Amino acid sequence: MPAPTVEDTDPFDAIVDAPFDSALSERYLVYALSTITARSLPDLRDGLKPVHRRLLWAMRQLKLDPTGAYKKSARVVGDVIGKYHPHGDASVYDAMVRLAQDFSLRYPLVQGQGNFGNIDGDNPAAYRYTEARLTKTAIQLMAGLDEGTVDFHPTYNGEEEEPEIFPGLFPNLLANGSSGIAVGMATSIPSHNVAEIVDATLLLIEQPEAEHARLMEVFHGPDFPTGGIVVDSPAALSAAYASGRGAIRVRARFSTGRDDAGSWEETGIEKLGGGQWQLVIREIPYMVAKGKLIEQIAQLIADKKLPILEDVRDESDEEVRIVIAPKSRNVDPDLLKESLYRLTDLENRFGLNLNVLDAKRTPGVLSLKLMLQEWIVAQIDILVRRTRHRLEKIAARLELVEGYIIAYLNLDLIIAIIRTEDEPKPVMMAEFALTERQAEAILNMRLRSLRKLEEMELRQERDALLAEQGELETLLASPARQRTRLKRDLTALRKDYAEDTALGRRRTTIAEAAPTREFRPEAMIEKAPVTVILSARGWIRGASGHEPLDRDFKFKDGDGAAFALHAQTTDKLLIACDNGRFYTLGADKLPSARGFGEPIRTMLDIDTETQIMALLVYRPNAQLLLASNAGRGFVAEADELLAETRKGRAVVSTKPGVRLAVVREIPAEHDHVAVVGENRKLLVFSLGEMPVMAKGQGVALQRYRDGGLADATTFRLEAGLSWKMGGDSGRVRTETDMRAWKVARGAAGRLPPGGFPRDNKF
Repeated sequence: MPAPTVEDTDPFDAIVDAPFDSALSERYLVYALSTITARSLPDLRDGLKPVHRRLLWAMRQLKLDPTGAYKKSARVVGDVIGKYHPHGDASVYDAMVRLAQDFSLRYPLVQGQGNFGNIDGDNPAAYRYTEARLTKTAIQLMAGLDEGTVDFHPTYNGEEEEPEIFPGLFPNLLANGSSGIAVGMATSIPSHNVAEIVDATLLLIEQPEAEHARLMEVFHGPDFPTGGIVVDSPAALSAAYASGRGAIRVRARFSTGRDDAGSWEETGIEKLGGGQWQLVIREIPYMVAKGKLIEQIAQLIADKKLPILEDVRDESDEEVRIVIAPKSRNVDPDLLKESLYRLTDLENRFGLNLNVLDAKRTPGVLSLKLMLQEWIVAQIDILVRRTRHRLEKIAARLELVEGYIIAYLNLDLIIAIIRTEDEPKPVMMAEFALTERQAEAILNMRLRSLRKLEEMELRQERDALLAEQGELETLLASPARQRTRLKRDLTALRKDYAEDTALGRRRTTIAEAAPTREFRPEAMIEKAPVTVILSARGWIRGASGHEPLDRDFKFKDGDGAAFALHAQTTDKLLIACDNGRFYTLGADKLPSARGFGEPIRTMLDIDTETQIMALLVYRPNAQLLLASNAGRGFVAEADELLAETRKGRAVVSTKPGVRLAVVREIPAEHDHVAVVGENRKLLVFSLGEMPVMAKGQGVALQRYRDGGLADATTFRLEAGLSWKMGGDSGRVRTETDMRAWKVARGAAGRLPPGGFPRDNKF
């Protein structure tokens, strides 16, 4: 019976009955592991992801050395995706571009020629226009690939081989950092200074038991390609590197540039003529595009969210230079800086997550000490493998050298054997006890090598190889010597990245920021004098400058003056109403005085039946005397009267028929309270008898048989009590001896001195 054809096979026969959740989890786990190990997380040993490793390997195969010619990026990308990394050309080229950007990598591994993008955030040119070659750093990272230091494995199609890791001594993982998002985990490693990495590694080689705090004395923290200032405290940085997780705050550097010694003038204030000044930004936080940052600052100006900022200009050339112009020369520069830090990406957070693949390809978050220890172990293993490989090469060469020496000692006989024998190799091997390799090498010798001097050179070479072999065998047998060799190699590497070199000099300053000043919205307002006018019908306006308060202001027909006072645009105004509520209004929010202003009830939720009793300028830490017509009151702190919303704040509790009648600011030198009732009885008592409250009815100030409170004020007893005389004379009368009226709070009082106003108002 013929076998069934493909057309006859039922596809449903291949279906496996399995639970959906388990099948999905198994397949997703395979995808997750592939993403973690083959795409997103760097290897601890060389700090590279597969795409970066394959890029550099392909460029090495193309012999793109730092001293050689450039080749088109398209050639590199084509080799990578064709031989080693079968992914999209755009993603491979993007990875290559990043390796060439000196504002993305602290120590670039690719040297680009052409448009590779810029710090503004502009895209690079297409790969058919750009060219590239390796940098010296990349060569150091790949050093030893031909010395048996690492394993090679077949590429995806089995036609080529590629290294599992790069064996070079350059500490790329911490030096250039890495970032990536896998499935269920991510990595975010900043770049660091190579000299500091080497110093910390040398410390651990010498003192494996060294504490983390000791490491942080030489390893100070991130060193970003774009510079900037890390403003976290040393304790916070140490804690982040001890756990492998944390957040690092990076700020832009306000500076006018470097001096001859290479240090920064940190203020960033550039003086102009006439007392004017401007701020200059020379470095911006890592991974912040300059173009978008300037747009962000410009948007603040357009939206009027930062009134003390006038303009922002980009005057950058090869170096960053962003100019910030204040609204006026009276603006506080430190306040402007802090405002920009708060509202823009001039202060940015870089997440620290030291999540890497170890030598066993296992992902994990490591502390700084553990990461360096693992890297030391990997480098010792590479050193051992290199030593063994060299010993094998020496043994192979010694075998040939010994054969050559035997040939020179028996040259005539060997020539006779070659001339007379049809198969000279076995005869020579039997005659002189040669190995097959030795006999083959002698037969392949050129006639020009048959010189007497060659024997002396071979003996010298043999002695040198034997000496090197002895040293390497001693190195292989001694872990202490291996550590010493690693220290020597690291010290040599450090010279290329020392602090006094252009590439090795630290770019990012580690400097803990001063405590953040309390943010006050009024500080965002340019300070200017203003005259506040509130009419009897509740129309309010603000006139620029301090106008005389006794001048005739214009009002609508039937309206007149109620309150007028001097303030600054940065002040807050307190509005007290007879229902016991206090409202707050910014002096900068007042309408212009060119007209009659605007109804205050359109700005604040004040009922039309409610009467405004007082208009005051808020003074921090000031105290106010509050009293109702029922004769009860208390002292209130001005800070407790500020309202956050249009609805105001209920302060004095009122009942039907009871209203707030007195609101007076208490000067610091006043020590007594004077209260007069509608019954024309006057009472004086100590201010200390008044409670300080945030809300309530208060305590009884004076006892009445009929009527209620007419007025209340505070004064200094030694200076006496003063009141205005009647009429338009403006004279003031002072009664210096008030002992006759001074009794305990809550008494009825007695008739006031002669000449006291008939309206019972102080």
